[in-house]
Amino acid sequence: MVTNQAYLFLIFVINGLLIGFIFDVFRILRISFKTKDFVTYIQDIIFWLITGAIVLYSIFVFNNGEIRFYMFLGIGIGVILYIILFSKYIIKFTVKLIKIFKNIIHKFLNIIFIPITFIKKLLKKIFFKPISFITINLEKFSTKILKNFSNKLKIKNKESQNEVSKKKASKIKNKLLQKSTILNKTNRQKSA
Repeated sequence: MVTNQAYLFLIFVINGLLIGFIFDVFRILRISFKTKDFVTYIQDIIFWLITGAIVLYSIFVFNNGEIRFYMFLGIGIGVILYIILFSKYIIKFTVKLIKIFKNIIHKFLNIIFIPITFIKKLLKKIFFKPISFITINLEKFSTKILKNFSNKLKIKNKESQNEVSKKKASKIKNKLLQKSTILNKTNRQKSA
């Protein structure tokens, strides 16, 4: 019975080591990839679901579903041992490894995207530059035409206003001439 309990205690110490490692995996993810609070909450939920599944699996498989205090003591000792002995080294190593992979992936993506950006710039020069050149010149041309047209309209308006004023002046002259001739006739008749 004591050997069985010692064996179970050792199994749950190993479970504690495993739980400590899983905890470090999530810590490494948080260090390497900056995430929002919502994602952190989801990671915490996933951690506790995995931890609970491991503990329940071990309890049912190794102890037929019976819960004993020494099981939780073994898990606690396993987590503490892992954090004291392995955690620092594993976190440093994996964070460096992830940074190396991130740099490799970044360089690889840059190599892939260099031709794509070149093609994009080339297409801009081939298609969009002429189109923008044409539209800019059309705009300049249309503004010149509109200015010329509006100037001609202004000139015509001035000419037509001058013509109208000339017509009015000639009408006024004609009326004055008529009145003067009428006055001259009346003055002649009076003097005769």
